[in-house]
Amino acid sequence: MGENIAAAGDSVPGLPLRKRIKWDLVALVASAAALYGLSLAFPQKGEMALEVSWEFFKEMVFILPAVLIVMGLFGVWVKREVVVRYLGRDSGIGGLFLAILLGTLPTGPLYVAFPLAAMLLKKGARVAGVMLFLSAWACIKLPQEIMELQFLGLEFTLLRLGLTVAVLIPMVLLAETLYHRGGSREMQPVNEEGAGEVETETVAGMENPGTSEENVPA
Repeated sequence: MGENIAAAGDSVPGLPLRKRIKWDLVALVASAAALYGLSLAFPQKGEMALEVSWEFFKEMVFILPAVLIVMGLFGVWVKREVVVRYLGRDSGIGGLFLAILLGTLPTGPLYVAFPLAAMLLKKGARVAGVMLFLSAWACIKLPQEIMELQFLGLEFTLLRLGLTVAVLIPMVLLAETLYHRGGSREMQPVNEEGAGEVETETVAGMENPGTSEENVPA
């Protein structure tokens, strides 16, 4: 079992965790150096940039811990079978509208939704549903719609909301088709008992299961 998991893990595209952390630190240092250099060249704008950066940092410090907690609870308590049933490929048009509904309920900036969207994909949600979730979070959140209704009126709000949904659904279905046709990454269960999940690379509809004892020629 351990050998199969390791072999499948070797086929996962992307950088290992340590290298990702390394490059994140490099990007952080490079950004700080660029900010310092621009501050020396343009003192007034550099000070404004520093204030804006500090405000974003404080916002993320307060928001991201809650996001991590929600992701942990979602990963442990929400089973993959539930996500596949209601948001998977066989969920149909109902699954797409459920994804829109889930995207309209939360509040907060859009970057909060990205780790949640990644978790949905790993749990088996279809690509179109995750795209609708992100799109709904970005442009039709419920608190945002209440403010729009108050300032712009019912007719304007309903027209924009209806056209947004009408355009989004064909758009995400086309994007999902292009995503799978061009090559995608999917999360597959390691075994039937659901002991864990590993990523396998899908290229042009063909899965690459990695190296295992069954695939090694005698």
